Amino acid sequence: MKKQEIIKKWKQGLSKEVLAKIYRREYNQGIKVIRATVKNRHKGKFITNYEALSYIEKIIYIYIKNEE
Repeated sequence: MKKQEIIKKWKQGLSKEVLAKIYRREYNQGIKVIRATVKNRHKGKFITNYEALSYIEKIIYIYIKNEE
């Protein structure tokens, strides 16, 4: 999920928690695809809800800061 998508969905009324769940799900699915090959079996790290929420909050904070 790109930063513009996150801001757009946040403006539409989704809460930060819901956005974090969506972001975590998409990110972890991407990691599963990477880990599917034997060569990259131990590459990448799954993220938690807390880490996803942290990422979402940073993006929203930077957006609000630049708006003013």
